[in-house]
Amino acid sequence: MIDLYTAKTPNGYKVSVTLEELDLPYTYHELDLSALKQKEDWFLKITPNGRIPAIIDRDADDFAIFESGAIMMYLADKAGRLLPTETKARSRVMQWLMFQMGGIGPMMGQANVFYRYHPEKIQPAIDRYQNESRRLFEVLDRRLSENTWLADDYSIADIANWCWVRRHEWSGVSIDGLTHLQRWMQAMAARPACARGVNIPPESEIVSDNERAKEISKFVDT
Repeated sequence: MIDLYTAKTPNGYKVSVTLEELDLPYTYHELDLSALKQKEDWFLKITPNGRIPAIIDRDADDFAIFESGAIMMYLADKAGRLLPTETKARSRVMQWLMFQMGGIGPMMGQANVFYRYHPEKIQPAIDRYQNESRRLFEVLDRRLSENTWLADDYSIADIANWCWVRRHEWSGVSIDGLTHLQRWMQAMAARPACARGVNIPPESEIVSDNERAKEISKFVDT
């Protein structure tokens, strides 16, 4: 059994979608980021960085793992799916996973900050992060013009990138003209496990995107 500590963020969804795709049994625990639950001592023992998501594998001597990409790799290896063992095939998945972690996530995260909830509108910053996010989307689109999925087959790389790109409108980034990216996004959204995973944790009350963004912006890695 896996204990998942998470919140309603793209990085949290990366792990819940992976768990759903792998059909691994898990229990989720939603952390109230606005109340700084992720900074409490008990949680810092699980993840020294004090950020979500994190997991504890109860079937592996309560092994704790933090950082969303590392968790995805661990789970895929545990289940023997979504991450190949052959060296080159594994590398292709890892390259696109790192692309999300080093590019898509940080750029969209900063676009969110400056476009949505920075106290003053700094247009050069907004333009910089939205334009860079769009450029990265174009990289994805070119790759997806060559292949159905980002690597050879469906993998954790697709999950990681989709959990961020699906929120492009919130970042103020257009996907107009990116037909291959749009095709891939539709294919991802149609997967039952993806639909389930992005509803973990489920909505417990009606909270606007703007209110949620203000709550989590200071506490969640991109």
